[in-house]
Amino acid sequence: MGSSDEYLQRFVAETDWYNSIVLGNLLPDSVWKPLPRPLQIWLRDYIGGTALYFISGFLWCFYIYYLKRNVYLPKDAIPSNRAMLLQIIVAMKAMPWYCALPTLSEYMVEKGWTRCFSSISEVGWPAYIAYTAVYLVFCEFGIYWAHRELHDIKPLYKHLHATHHIYNKQNTLSPFAGLAFHPLDGILQAVSHVIALFIIPTQFTTHIALLFLEAVWTANIHDCIHAKLWPVMGAGYHTIHHTTYRHNYGHYTIWMDWMFGTLRDPEEDLKKDE
Repeated sequence: MGSSDEYLQRFVAETDWYNSIVLGNLLPDSVWKPLPRPLQIWLRDYIGGTALYFISGFLWCFYIYYLKRNVYLPKDAIPSNRAMLLQIIVAMKAMPWYCALPTLSEYMVEKGWTRCFSSISEVGWPAYIAYTAVYLVFCEFGIYWAHRELHDIKPLYKHLHATHHIYNKQNTLSPFAGLAFHPLDGILQAVSHVIALFIIPTQFTTHIALLFLEAVWTANIHDCIHAKLWPVMGAGYHTIHHTTYRHNYGHYTIWMDWMFGTLRDPEEDLKKDE
């Protein structure tokens, strides 16, 4: 993959470009350019992550709670503004800490400590697709077990994960609950993305995109709308997780829950209730 200073400068140039897009358009150069490089990256991730959280959250809530009111959810299943505000407060307290993870991963990539590569052309599209698939399976496995152990290990649940599980009914869940975690809890569930970089050849831009996709995906699975798209771990499955605490620990798909015996299908639940 190349480890020379010249090759590593490709990663530096790419992160410089990201910094210029976000920081360069929002702040005077005299404010952000003198900052140490890790702090520049953290600030960019913080601004970008916060913007993504609010834009995706407000747009999605506006669509399902107002434009499509009573279409996707009955009136009594819509969370109150106060409930959503409390979720935002929890997420905003954690956001500075969440941003430490992509800051660390980018720093390690720039130092040449990972197996990241810069361009898809270096490996070709078939290898890129295969590597990305392995990366996603690795993260799916890691997130499943991190999430499950946050439930099974009682001190971890009590001191970390219980912060998120106060949202345990349909009318307390909203897209804003997606990042409403204790900071360490959120980091533990996402750390597989960083560990993967040491094991699996990964294209750098893809890694960054998938990290930020987490914010969009977690908003989606907390909206209580079941998409019924197999094998996606949609909101119907995740709502069951919030109400039973013992099922559907998976992230993007239901495969890990199926393999390890923790899957509970919302369609089956509906049939039992009829």
